[in-house]
Amino acid sequence: MDIDGFRAELETRLLIEKEYLIQELSSINDDKKKLDLLGRFNEKYKELIKRLAVENGIDLNALYPTENPSNSENLSNQQIILGKTMSVYDKLADELYEKLTSRN
Repeated sequence: MDIDGFRAELETRLLIEKEYLIQELSSINDDKKKLDLLGRFNEKYKELIKRLAVENGIDLNALYPTENPSNSENLSNQQIILGKTMSVYDKLADELYEKLTSRN
């Protein structure tokens, strides 16, 4: 599994989703509905991981192959992907939050 390629593709797609949500923001006046967009962004993150996994033939439930098979930490592909991509999600979610809460 090429985790760096996966991460880069996920970041590109999440950036596009963030921009769609920012565009939608202009038509929303209710603060609660604006913040609901963060929840939608989170759902998109999870959906995109699943979609990219399917596109790349990755079984998210399978154990991630390690160099040391005696290692007691057997993590799934999904756990590895979440660990390696969470910083991308956090950065984009923070940017989205700033847009949602700004009064421009």
